[in-house]
Amino acid sequence: MSLKKMFFINVIGTFLLCFLSHFIYEWFPNPVFSIFFPVNESIWEHMKMLYTTILMYGVIEYFIMKKFDIDNHNFLLTSFIKAIGSIPIYLLMFLPLYYIFGENMFISISVMLITIVIVNLIGIKMLQAKEIKNQRIISIILILLTYIIMGYLTYKTPRLELFFDPNEEKYGINDYLIKE
Repeated sequence: MSLKKMFFINVIGTFLLCFLSHFIYEWFPNPVFSIFFPVNESIWEHMKMLYTTILMYGVIEYFIMKKFDIDNHNFLLTSFIKAIGSIPIYLLMFLPLYYIFGENMFISISVMLITIVIVNLIGIKMLQAKEIKNQRIISIILILLTYIIMGYLTYKTPRLELFFDPNEEKYGINDYLIKE
């Protein structure tokens, strides 16, 4: 299997997995899942979902690459860069459209698909690069640090628009807006 074919499989697989991961916390509400999956409909929680989904699909991608004997230089670092890179890429495209058109599911899903395409293109280039020394340990540390930050922001949410869920009028998992 070529990296080009792998690219298309990754885009489709990641995109489909996003829909599943959107509902995992709702189906299994607990403190562990609250760190990885969206706890509300804020923009931030959807970024957390995209980050987690890309890493989750990375596990599937790894086994596919092993099965078809595809070189996987820098695989863990590539997965992290794809996941963390998806956040600013999505926000740069989504926020202007959000402020112009408001909440629109078609726009949200379209921008998510475009983001997944972009980060997978970046991923293909990174997989073709020379292996980076110590990339596995660096990646594990960065992934864990990112989830610590995400967990903190889920429970100690800043009162910023990015973290506000307009459907339930709350920030984070517990912080409901008190109307004055």
